Amino acid sequence: MSDPTSQSNYDNVVSEHVEFEWSLDFGRRIIKGSATHHLTVKAENVNEVIFDTNDLTIESILTDGKQTSFDLKPKHEVMGSALHVPLPPGLTNGTKVRVQIQYQTSPSSTALQWLEKEEGSSLICSANANQFIHGPLLLCKASPRSLRNLSQHDISLLSDTPSVKITYTASVKSTLPVLLSAIRISPAANGPPHNGKVIGRDEVVYTYNQPVPVPSYLLAIAAGNIHFRPFPQLPGKTWTSGIWTEPELLDAAFWEFSEDTAKFLAKEESIVTPYRFGVYDMLVLPPSFPYGGMENACLTFLTPTLLTGDRTLVDVVVHELTHSWFGNGVTHANASHFWLNEGWTTYMERVLQQFLHSPAHRDFSYLIGNEALKDALKEYEDRPKYQRLQISFEKGEDPDDAYSSIPYEKGANFLLHIGNVFLSRLHSQLTAPPERTLGGLDVFLPYVKDYVSTFNGKSIRTEDWKEHLYGYFRSQPDKIKALDSIDWNAWLFGEGTQLPVTLEFDTSLATRAYALAKRWDDARSTSDTSRLDFSQNDLDGLNGNQIVVFLEKLLSYPPLPSDLVFHMATLYGLSTTPNAEIRLRFYGVALQDPASPAAKEFAVQAANWVIGEDGTGLIKGRMKFCRPVFRGIYQVDKDLATQKFLKAKMSFHPIARRLIEKDLKLV
Repeated sequence: MSDPTSQSNYDNVVSEHVEFEWSLDFGRRIIKGSATHHLTVKAENVNEVIFDTNDLTIESILTDGKQTSFDLKPKHEVMGSALHVPLPPGLTNGTKVRVQIQYQTSPSSTALQWLEKEEGSSLICSANANQFIHGPLLLCKASPRSLRNLSQHDISLLSDTPSVKITYTASVKSTLPVLLSAIRISPAANGPPHNGKVIGRDEVVYTYNQPVPVPSYLLAIAAGNIHFRPFPQLPGKTWTSGIWTEPELLDAAFWEFSEDTAKFLAKEESIVTPYRFGVYDMLVLPPSFPYGGMENACLTFLTPTLLTGDRTLVDVVVHELTHSWFGNGVTHANASHFWLNEGWTTYMERVLQQFLHSPAHRDFSYLIGNEALKDALKEYEDRPKYQRLQISFEKGEDPDDAYSSIPYEKGANFLLHIGNVFLSRLHSQLTAPPERTLGGLDVFLPYVKDYVSTFNGKSIRTEDWKEHLYGYFRSQPDKIKALDSIDWNAWLFGEGTQLPVTLEFDTSLATRAYALAKRWDDARSTSDTSRLDFSQNDLDGLNGNQIVVFLEKLLSYPPLPSDLVFHMATLYGLSTTPNAEIRLRFYGVALQDPASPAAKEFAVQAANWVIGEDGTGLIKGRMKFCRPVFRGIYQVDKDLATQKFLKAKMSFHPIARRLIEKDLKLV
C-alpha cells in the first residue's frame, strides 16, 4: 500500500540523491535556493514526477537542463500541495532523470517558526521532529530566535514518506553557523569560519554530505549562535561525537552528556551492528522544541529540559542513538507502522539499560513507561482506533492525531512478550518471568542482529518484520510453536486500556518510592499535618526517576486532601523543582481532584510554569509536559487554561500548538 500521507508518485519515480543549495535570509525569514533531484524511473511510460510541498513559491524548474512547466495543486490541509512536473516522453524502467527546482519558503509558513528575542535565547531556529507528515528541517538563527517545524515539503521538495530514502549534499550560505543532519565538509566544526569572516555579519558557505540513504524526515538543518565541544574519542572507534548549543548552555550540556554518550553508542554497537553514520553529534535546542529528542542522522536534537545537572535524564540519549539502527537504519514504510521505529527503539534502549546497569534498571524503565502508556490508552478511549499498535490511516488523515506513548510502550511490551514466550517454552519450569534469568537475552539478541542486518537501509511494514521473524526461526519447531501461541491480532490491532498480556517486572528499585506513596495515602485521615512524621529526608537517596515513580504511584490512589498536597509541595519542594519530569507528576497529583482548593491554586502555578511566567521566561514546549498540564488545568478551570494558552500560543511549536488547541476544544 502506498503511503496514505503522501501525494507523491514514489512508486513510479523516486529521488535517490538530492543536491541542495540554499541561502538563509534572516531579515526576510525565508530560505531561498534549489533542490536538484537525481531521479530513477521505476515503471514504464511514466510521464510526470509528483513532489510533496507546503507553502513554497516555485520559481522555475529544469528537467535534464531544459526549462519545463509545472503545476502546483491546491493545498490539502494535511498533505500540503502536490507539485506535478512533466517528464520527457518514452521513459522506461531504470531511466535516470535530473530535475532542478528553484524555490523559496514563505515567511508565514506554518512549518517554519522564527523565535523572538524575548523568548530567552540567542538561538533562533526552526526544527522538525516529527516522523509523520512534517518534515525535519530545523532553521535557527541568533536573535530574533526561531523554532518552528520546517517540514521537508516546506523546504526540500521530497516525497514526504519514509518509504523513500535518499543521500544528499548541501551547500548553505549563512551569516550564522549552520548544522545539518550530515557530515560537515567545511568549515571545520571546532574551528573558526574560513578566511577570518565574522559570525553574524559575513556570509559563509557551509557544506555537508550525507552518504548514507535516509528517509526525508531525517533531513534537518539548524542555524544560529551555536558552539561545539567534542567528547573524548574512544580508543578504536572511527566515529566522533560532541555537543552543539548556545554558548550559555555549553558547559552544562557538555557535563550532562559527555560522560555517557560515547559509552552508550559503543555498547549498542557491540550488541547490534556497527554504527554507520560516522558522526554522532547532539544539539540542545530552545525550550519550545516539542519533543524530548529527535534522531536526525548525525545530529540528534534534544530538549533543554534534559539539563538537570544530575544526569538522571540522559537515558533520552540512549533512546535517540538507538534510533540509528531502529528507524534511521530499519525504517517504517509509513505512519501505520510507526511502532516499528519506536517500539523497537524503546525495547532496545531498555536492553541497553540492562547491560549498562542491571536487569532491575531495565524493569524500572518499563514501570515508568507503563504509567505513560496507561494514560495514553485512557486518553484515546473515545478514539479506540488510536489505541492500536498498527493503525490503518485513511488517505489524508493526520497521523499527528495518533501521536502518543502507545507505539513506544505497547510496542516495547510486545517485543518483551515475544522474548518471554520463547524462553517460557525453553524454561517452563521457571516461575519467575523467564527473560529475567541469566542468559535469557541470548535467545533473542542474535535474532535482533539478523533483523537489523537484513533490513538496514530499507523501509518495511509490520508484515515484513513478522515474516522475517518466522523465517529466522523456521528450523526451530519449538520457537515456531512459541510464535504461534502469540495473539498477534490482539497485540497489533487490539483496542482498550489493557495490554493483551500482563507482564511482570522487578520492582526492587521502586520499593522505597511505593512505600512512601503508601505512607502518604495512609495519612489522608490525619487532619493536622503538624502531627505527621514526614520530613525532607524522605527523599534522601532517591534519584529523580524514583521520585517520579513515587508521584505516579500516588496517582493510583484516590486524590489526596488539599492540606496534604500543600504540605507535600512545601516539604519536598515539588512545586519549585527545576526537574521538569518531577514537576509534571506533581501537578498531576495536585490537579487530580479538580474541585479541590489545592487544584485551584496549583492550576494557576502550573499554567504559569508551562507558559514561562514562573520567573524563568521559558515555556515548557515539550509536548510531554505542556499537553498534559494544559489538559489538567482545563479540567480545573477551562477559562484559565484557554486564557493562558492563548496568551503564549505563538511561542509553542506549530505541532504542539495545534494539538493543544484540540486538547482545549478550541478547534
